[in-house]
Amino acid sequence: MKKAIVVTGAAGFIGRNVVAELNARGYDNLLLVDNLGHDEKWRNLLGLEYEDIVDSDEFLSSVEKGRIAEFEALIHLGACSSTTERNADFLLQNNYHFTRALCDHCLRENTRFIYASSAATYGDGSQGYSDDVTELATLRPLNMYGYSKHMFDLWARKHKLFDRIVGLKYFNVFGPYEDHKGDMRSMVAKSYEQIQKSGRVELFKSYRPDYADGEQKRDFIYVKDAVAMTLHFLAHRDVGGLFNCGTGQARSWKDLAMSVFAAMKMPSQIDFIEMPAVLQGKYQYFTEAPMEKMRQAGYAAPFTTLEAAVADYVTSYLQMREPANTKDNAIEKVGKHA
Repeated sequence: MKKAIVVTGAAGFIGRNVVAELNARGYDNLLLVDNLGHDEKWRNLLGLEYEDIVDSDEFLSSVEKGRIAEFEALIHLGACSSTTERNADFLLQNNYHFTRALCDHCLRENTRFIYASSAATYGDGSQGYSDDVTELATLRPLNMYGYSKHMFDLWARKHKLFDRIVGLKYFNVFGPYEDHKGDMRSMVAKSYEQIQKSGRVELFKSYRPDYADGEQKRDFIYVKDAVAMTLHFLAHRDVGGLFNCGTGQARSWKDLAMSVFAAMKMPSQIDFIEMPAVLQGKYQYFTEAPMEKMRQAGYAAPFTTLEAAVADYVTSYLQMREPANTKDNAIEKVGKHA
């Protein structure tokens, strides 16, 4: 039997979409790794084909004790992705030490290792968004989540590993199967529910004179494109490095909201609300991923436009779901966007 491909965070947002695409490409000998807990994240596994699923702690223990069969590749997407998580020790263990242990194992076994870094490592963007590893030391993440990701990037650079492994700095990814993320869901999903409820969308006001309300910008990337870039490095195993995973084009929150209204065939009604004080000093007004390095690595597919991606997400997924349960899927305080 062909060696398995391991996907950590497999029931999560990007992980679930990676597994689905692997299935579409004919891979079903997959070992899925995740902590399903007590919420509804397990529903993301419905419809997927795989060999087995194991708990993250159990998998790590098996790796550290050498009690795991050889596998073909490890796509490490498992992490605590909450930018508001305050338990630094938890993030250190979950996002940094766990990643190091898996990377060490893959290097010893000459196994392909692809892992999720994050655009959160860039902090406020004052040092730019270059994925050149020689510039890593200049970056200053704004929260412990970003720093926990940055720590591994720095460790990999220190030990000169980027010719053998691949890290992906995902920017603002959105798309199907992010429902379980709660307040960390994309603003596309939140806007859709706001419009369903009130016909309106609320966005944060700007607190900088160089940005009008709603004109703060992000590099929004559809999950289908993020998955395609991730699996590009499964197919091209001679390529290593740290790569931005975005579109190279920043778009405004207003553009995003207008795209959701258009996809729902609803008139646009946007209100601007005060930003919580706790966010005002840690808010990114602009992110945009230079994508030249990704292109040089051989990824040639066009990026889905924001309008086309939102339309696909709304019509092929959000509108196809059963009506939200008001108890289990309560609308969060509108306007919460990272």
